Amino acid sequence: MVELESLAAFEQHLASGKSLANVILQGLELTGHTRTLLAADLAGTIFLGCQLEKEALQGVLAHGALVFPPFSGLPYSPYRGTLYTPEELYAGFDPARPESYADTPDARIYAHWNSRGGANPPSLLETLAQRLHDHAVTDALEEVLANHGRPRKVVAIMGGHAMLRGQPDYRAVVELARELARLGFFLVSGGGPGAMEATHVGAWFARRSDAELDVALGVLAQAPSYKDREWLARAFEVRATWPLRDEDRPACESLGIPTWHYGHEPPNPFATHISKYFANSVREDGLLTIAKGGVIYSPGSAGTIQEVFQDACQNHYNTVGVVSPMIFLGQDFWTRTRPVYPLLEHLARGHEYGRYLLLTDSRERILQALVDFDRELEARGVR
Repeated sequence: MVELESLAAFEQHLASGKSLANVILQGLELTGHTRTLLAADLAGTIFLGCQLEKEALQGVLAHGALVFPPFSGLPYSPYRGTLYTPEELYAGFDPARPESYADTPDARIYAHWNSRGGANPPSLLETLAQRLHDHAVTDALEEVLANHGRPRKVVAIMGGHAMLRGQPDYRAVVELARELARLGFFLVSGGGPGAMEATHVGAWFARRSDAELDVALGVLAQAPSYKDREWLARAFEVRATWPLRDEDRPACESLGIPTWHYGHEPPNPFATHISKYFANSVREDGLLTIAKGGVIYSPGSAGTIQEVFQDACQNHYNTVGVVSPMIFLGQDFWTRTRPVYPLLEHLARGHEYGRYLLLTDSRERILQALVDFDRELEARGVR
């Protein structure tokens, strides 16, 4: 079915003489279009959260359309047609006044979520609105990954939110992500601070020099933790100093997938696309599912370890149709500090994904493994 997610797309569709039958109209302001709607073929048409005049509402229902009404009083749209951007979520943020984050759409949505019971809202309407929102975000995410018919080569980097700017681990993730972006991979993370931020910083600087990256990392290191008052301000300073140029954007795009379940962690301002969810379970499973090009695990704690075994389960039973690499950055960390790798290696014996396990400290080995796997997918016609 055709999806029309903007008024411009709606008007262009009509101007081309196409029918509205079996078309999905998502979140459109259609007051003033009543005459057009009443004259159209609306068999199988779906209206998701559209603003309709009373006469139009009665008419489209009589013509056999299905109408999902808009919700009132929410700081978010359950029927949004696109992913979020940092500019949208951080609208109103003033780096000179870090406390202004509380006035941004992201902070207001988190405050609303908390005030309605958090992960367990007692209101059926609130639960329904959140589920519709997350469904709409997933739909928009699939469109971004399809990339106008040129599917992206998705690689995810996982790691802890507590990883500090200025640490060697942080820089290692930045440099790895930058090299992957230069090789044409589309970088994805959980969309928060720490190792997740480092992933998107690397993609952001894919077309910048080593000297520029060094200076930028120095600026970020002035506020190492997301708990620091200047953390977000320093990120916006770097964005303003080294903005994404139009010609660089295709190589520097990346995707963050955060959640308001962890809304005390601000979303990453270096991710060009933000797929933010209410349901953390949907976010976690979806993040691992789309990373068919491979998943890299940098040092992390309980959340990262959960992702390791969730990914292992997908690979063990091949539930997504592609068994993809699981790469562990940091031999000492993954065999001594968090001795996950020996158990995973034992679990994978006799299974296809055992071939795609890698434990290393070498950025070059990681890059080569992912390039080799990408060629394998291309040879198999899987992308």
